[in-house]
Amino acid sequence: MVNSLKRTTLTLSLLLAASLALSACGRKGDLDPPSTPVDQQNKRDAPVEKTPDTPFVLDPLL
Repeated sequence: MVNSLKRTTLTLSLLLAASLALSACGRKGDLDPPSTPVDQQNKRDAPVEKTPDTPFVLDPLL
């Protein structure tokens, strides 16, 4: 009885620790300050040249 309780407690502790460690991965939002002022963001000085659409090897499979 005591061994199964210890094993269950250990298993639940490891699962909790793993879930907390995995939930802390990654970033939410932009945490770094922007490199350009806010009023100049999303503005482009020169028009962007479009590259020609070249077929990829796996395109027929998609």
